[in-house]
Amino acid sequence: MQDARRTTPRTDRVLADPRLVEAVGALGIGIVKGAVARALELCRSGALGPSEVADWAWESLPAAATSMRRVINATGVVVHTNLGRAPLSQAAVDAIQIAAGATDVEMDLESGRRSRRGEAALGALAEAVPAAGGVHVVNNGAAALALVTCALAMGRNIIVARGEMVEIGDGFRLPELIESIGATLREVGTTNRVRLADYESAIDDNTAYILKVHPSNFLISGFTSSVAVSELAAFPVPIVADIGSGLLAPHPRLPDEPSASAWLEAGADLVTASGDKLLGGPQCGLMLGEAALVERLRRHPFARAVRVDKLTLAALEATLTGPPPPVVAALAVSVAELRARATRICEALDGISASVVDSTAAVGGGGAPGVELPSVAIAVPESLAKILRLGERPVVGRVERGRLLLDLIAVMPSDDVLVIEAVRRAIRRTDRVSSSNGRAQ
Repeated sequence: MQDARRTTPRTDRVLADPRLVEAVGALGIGIVKGAVARALELCRSGALGPSEVADWAWESLPAAATSMRRVINATGVVVHTNLGRAPLSQAAVDAIQIAAGATDVEMDLESGRRSRRGEAALGALAEAVPAAGGVHVVNNGAAALALVTCALAMGRNIIVARGEMVEIGDGFRLPELIESIGATLREVGTTNRVRLADYESAIDDNTAYILKVHPSNFLISGFTSSVAVSELAAFPVPIVADIGSGLLAPHPRLPDEPSASAWLEAGADLVTASGDKLLGGPQCGLMLGEAALVERLRRHPFARAVRVDKLTLAALEATLTGPPPPVVAALAVSVAELRARATRICEALDGISASVVDSTAAVGGGGAPGVELPSVAIAVPESLAKILRLGERPVVGRVERGRLLLDLIAVMPSDDVLVIEAVRRAIRRTDRVSSSNGRAQ
């Protein structure tokens, strides 16, 4: 028998296959060459024939030059941090594609001179929040708070209620972020209660500002008290309010979630928020408030370190001016519509153990803690959970009481057919495994 290693084709000959040549242009030589190397190793081991090497390498190539995969979020968490928070609208995706090349992000094409960076996106943000005298955008919510602290409070004190010293995820804590920049936190009140007098007694000549933080990812109930922005606004120091979730205006389904508009109207000098949560846009930090203060922050040297990129500016503008993004659509969808979709999906899964069940969804992403959103899900066997996660188009649900629930609130209607196909493939795979096990026995 001839040694398989002697018949293994050379790397350059395999790379000369027209399909792989085309793939190099789309994916890069590194990815294609890696696939070829794996195919050649299989050939040397005898698992592949010499004529099969190019085919195997081509078929094993990824669809794009990124390891990230598009996932269908059927968890029932609308803004799922582990799944990238807010999915962008098609308008925002199209805007990113336009911005990917050379753009007029910082040029007035009529005059040929430099213009304010992202002027259209900033204009759209200002229009969305009329109460803001000035607006600015940085690369995330933590960066917004860091810029404020750097510009206003280095070597000075920031007053904050003890019950508002939050951890924002992955072990990062706002107090540590602020102190790392050189400010000192002066805590007032207790974990569950703070009074106006606590703030008043803490103000002195070294006070930079009062920080009001909405505890957007937890609830404290029972014997509690807090001080509203409207009360704090009476003090002769700036009020910086971090709403976290990115809600620009009050929402009927989220009555306890503060909005940028409401807190500005209540007297906050500056509101900071995230763009990739309830706004439904790209990751960025929104800064809205008194015009002179915002301009001071914009011109601070540290602002350059947290400057937002052109892709984000394009996506933010499209989110604000285009059709409702997926997060906004999910918060507005009716239970009746979800039940109708779930029924159609189950009918298409005829012969498969699937049923329509009532579900309770959550906002997620550090927004509206404790708010339960009525929803509808498709219940399928729990054994499909891992298979669906690892499928051609991953579908991530949640296991509850021995069933896998595929909640539809955050699933785009256009993806319903993909859910059907994914479940069918998962069932076929389990059937093949069961048959193989039966024959083995």
